[in-house]
Amino acid sequence: MSTYDVKIWAIQEHKGKDPKTGKPRSTYRVRWVVAGQVFGESFKTKALAESFRSKLVVAQREGVAFDEPSGLPEPMARELNTRSWYDHAVAFVDMKWPRAAAKHRKSIAEALSNVTPVLLSGTRGAPAEADIRRALYAWSFNKARRDAGPPPEEFAPAIRWISSNTVSLNELRDAALVRKALDALSLRQDGRQAAATTIARKRAVFYGALRYAVELGLLAAHPMANVQWVTPKSNDEIDRRSVVNPEQALTLLGAVCERHPRLVAFYACLYYAALRPAEALHLRIEDCELSEDGWGMLRLSGSTQHVGEGWGDDINAVREDRELKHRAKTAVRLVPAAPPLVRALRWHLAEHGHAPDGRLFVTQGYGHGPVSKETYSRVWRAARRAALSPAQQRSPLARRPYDLRHAAVSLWLNEGVPATQVAEWAGHSVHVLLKVYAKCIEGQDQAARRRIEAALSRDDDAAA
Repeated sequence: MSTYDVKIWAIQEHKGKDPKTGKPRSTYRVRWVVAGQVFGESFKTKALAESFRSKLVVAQREGVAFDEPSGLPEPMARELNTRSWYDHAVAFVDMKWPRAAAKHRKSIAEALSNVTPVLLSGTRGAPAEADIRRALYAWSFNKARRDAGPPPEEFAPAIRWISSNTVSLNELRDAALVRKALDALSLRQDGRQAAATTIARKRAVFYGALRYAVELGLLAAHPMANVQWVTPKSNDEIDRRSVVNPEQALTLLGAVCERHPRLVAFYACLYYAALRPAEALHLRIEDCELSEDGWGMLRLSGSTQHVGEGWGDDINAVREDRELKHRAKTAVRLVPAAPPLVRALRWHLAEHGHAPDGRLFVTQGYGHGPVSKETYSRVWRAARRAALSPAQQRSPLARRPYDLRHAAVSLWLNEGVPATQVAEWAGHSVHVLLKVYAKCIEGQDQAARRRIEAALSRDDDAAA
């Protein structure tokens, strides 16, 4: 809490004796009142007392608010209560952890681990930067591992050093230091420029950490407000070269069937229903309405994310079940299942069944856990090598399983399905849908040219 109700008294001299020498000695006490509460500070010399009192008087005259708990002008109170960047970054992680998804927790740790080695108060006795980054990412910025006990022996020296050698938050008011931190976030560890989306994601984490300092009253204003640093533009549009046509999709699915038939229906969900891989991994038998002939329906209620051990609520789990992307926890998305997908799913259930919990796409053998990202990525790479020509393999065509989802959405749009309906099925907003898939809508430019040509022909006829 802060107030402008301040009264500053004159300096009082207190005469006494030095307890060690017994000689006469005076102390000088500054007293002032903030919101009815009396504060005081004693000094050995009158000059020090007058210097301190003058700071209070100047702050009062300039209309600076005083902090009620400490009795000091707010800038002085922030100096008194400041903490190091390392301590604040750890506090920021702890604040975000309970409500953040596991992948977001990893993203926060990655960004803070990249920027912290730049925000040093000194370098004497510093460990190697790679060791600092590793220790920060694996322990300091992982709340679950910190709560489990002290850092492992391999990280302990780096943690001890970095925890005592980062700048204070007040030093981040220096625009040059903030710019240096932002520049570090824009580079990969090999020194090359990072992707625009990566830079934007890491900058957002750093911005949020500093905003949290403002929220706590540790900084008066956001330091980035004074830094003219522009995040590189990212190209969100889908590369149309990555989009397969129906014939190519069938060829790829056939190649999968020859090598790993348990995953054919998994990839079919991505191509025929535009599911995200994580949504397909979450699919259960009760989510599927599969008619014997014709269309079916999928009721999507969540996603299964591969997050890595130590980042989810279960510290030993490598996967985490979450709600649908950008949806409430209880949200459900209905997606029609085209007849080829219905046939693929019915065949999958007849040949391979499902896990005890109803999940469709699981590992073979003990455990029945969701298929790993490594597995479905490896199978897809093998299918591309078998189904595509050497030139196509070098191209972006269906380079990732996710590109099958892009192909599905592009097909729907090109066949004239209204954008609002496509957005609902795909789990996008209409704005994002048209922004991302604008270049994948074939035939629109030719139709526009024909309309313009027809209009110009009418004008020429009228002039004649």
